[in-house]
Amino acid sequence: MRKKTVHGTCVALGGAGALLRGSCGSGKSDLALRFLYLPSDRLGAEPALVADDQVILLRDGDHIVASCPQLLDSKIEVRGCGIAHIKTGASRATLKLVVDLDWTGDRPRFPDKTEWETVLDVAVRRIILDPFELSAPIKLALAIQDCFEEPVD
Repeated sequence: MRKKTVHGTCVALGGAGALLRGSCGSGKSDLALRFLYLPSDRLGAEPALVADDQVILLRDGDHIVASCPQLLDSKIEVRGCGIAHIKTGASRATLKLVVDLDWTGDRPRFPDKTEWETVLDVAVRRIILDPFELSAPIKLALAIQDCFEEPVD
């Protein structure tokens, strides 16, 4: 089994996880915090925190499993307030989505094609989100649930 630790935040919906990536201060923890408080009755599953700041990625067969270093378990940085202990944690999730955060607005309205990224030799869907848009946590939930149609050529 191959494994690596990456800088980012991982959230989950059911057993499906999303790795949020961006530089320090890019909104990873902020987006995760807002995602965690989405109503589970509307989503069909409980939003959960897998890891904040560091995410362990482990290849398990044809899947990537995300988990949290023990020292950071159930903790999330809340900018301006400190470190919070979150009760809605998941010990692990199958990585279904990589989300790169970009608030510059330099994105097409409709993606031309589905983007994929290779993580430990496994193809994982990749999207770009503005973490500070009001709808960003909902967009994240929809993307984890794979609710978007494939772009038409």
